[in-house]
Amino acid sequence: MLAIVVFVASLLQASTGFGFSIIGTPFLLMIYPAHTAIQINIILSLCISVFMLLKIGKEVDKPLMARLIKGSLVMLVPGLLLYLYMDIRVMKLVIGGLIVLLTLLLITRFTIRQTSGRDYLTGGVSGLLTTSIGVPGPPLLLYFAGAGTEKSKLRSTTLAYYLLVYSVSLGMQIGFGGTEKQVWVSSVAAIPALLLGTVCGQLVFTRFSPKGFRVLSYILLLFSGVYLIITSL
Repeated sequence: MLAIVVFVASLLQASTGFGFSIIGTPFLLMIYPAHTAIQINIILSLCISVFMLLKIGKEVDKPLMARLIKGSLVMLVPGLLLYLYMDIRVMKLVIGGLIVLLTLLLITRFTIRQTSGRDYLTGGVSGLLTTSIGVPGPPLLLYFAGAGTEKSKLRSTTLAYYLLVYSVSLGMQIGFGGTEKQVWVSSVAAIPALLLGTVCGQLVFTRFSPKGFRVLSYILLLFSGVYLIITSL
């Protein structure tokens, strides 16, 4: 089960720049306790970010990434407090509801103009979700889909952003909440499926039209939002 989840999630991550946490975390939560699932997701997301950036690092929009990172750093500590103390069911219900609402707005052609201030804000929300539930993707996907960001820049920039924000978040979680042997054993066991999914995802990326990319983004968002709502009840 773990290998299948990791393969599908890494394929989507490599082909879209999103998908690993959005798809992987809900299913990992079915297999493992919440904190274990979140840390496995972060470790594997770090691995795929490293693998991918070795090939597409030159496409990163560095000023945009810097704004996202600065925004996220402000919210990492509040997210950690949620991770440590908040009822995860309440958090999943609120986040899932917001994702579904905003995705429906995007489907109805709601657009967002990209600005520096909104870059910082999006980074902040993403940072909050990273340390709390290990899922930084939905706010980035919503924002960039609404702004019509070009898919190559979107994929590479978000991967570079993940590399830093996941590293800091994992360190904070381990430092304040600890970790378990199962987290690392399961993460290592999932590496072959991760590598295979990454290779396949890079092949798929070249076949996506802008319209297909947008439709897949909506499907991923709706899936993650609905799943978070259902599992919180």
